[in-house]
Amino acid sequence: MVNLKNYNDVLKLFVIFLTFFLSVSCSKQNYNVTKIEGKQIAITDKEKQSPQFENFIKPYRDHIDQDLSSVLAYSPETLDKSSGKWQTPIGNLLADVTLQRGNTIFMTREKKNIDFCILNHGGIRSILPKGNITSRTAFEIMPFENSLVVIALKGEQVLELVDYFIATKKPHPLSGITFTIGKDNVAKNILVQGKPVEKDAIYYVATNDYLSNGGDNMNFFKKGVQKFDLNYKLRNILIDYFKEVDTITAKNDVRISEE
Repeated sequence: MVNLKNYNDVLKLFVIFLTFFLSVSCSKQNYNVTKIEGKQIAITDKEKQSPQFENFIKPYRDHIDQDLSSVLAYSPETLDKSSGKWQTPIGNLLADVTLQRGNTIFMTREKKNIDFCILNHGGIRSILPKGNITSRTAFEIMPFENSLVVIALKGEQVLELVDYFIATKKPHPLSGITFTIGKDNVAKNILVQGKPVEKDAIYYVATNDYLSNGGDNMNFFKKGVQKFDLNYKLRNILIDYFKEVDTITAKNDVRISEE
């Protein structure tokens, strides 16, 4: 005779097990990434010669070459960063263009004028050659991805900036500010837009994002009271300037003088 009690117990266990199994199998599973692997695949000379590979990249390369090689302007002389002790024609050009084009954006957004501009001598990586000027020229002069920022500095920090300029003995590009280096190696007659610097006044200074964070030991920028990122790459400023003019001219006016 079949023991109904045992049979019912087994049936109950089977139903419980089946219910548990179905609930688990139907529940939402959560997956987490625990490991990511990758490897670098080198493009060898053999692969470069592959017709399939060459046919794939050729349209992209031709398009880039065409953009970079298009003539934008003409330079009547070669400009380089080694042609001056305290300032150079190419430095004057870069600072002037940055101040001018940056000021247009800054005035539109903030209803304020940029007072002056300082860039770094080491950021100029190539000459501006005599002859036709292209977008490739801008990439060679400024290969980095630096963007234009404006820092609000007190006059006290502007004086620190001038002291830094004299101490480094490099022709960092300047525009909108002038001064004289005395025989004691101390700056005098410091003028911003033709007016004497006031210690408690606020000055809006154009520079690049690298310097604004204290790059090249320009630590005075860290004391800025406000920062504005204009989202405008310095290279693109230069390219836009090339597109705007027919012939490039760099000012040779005296910005830093010595007694």
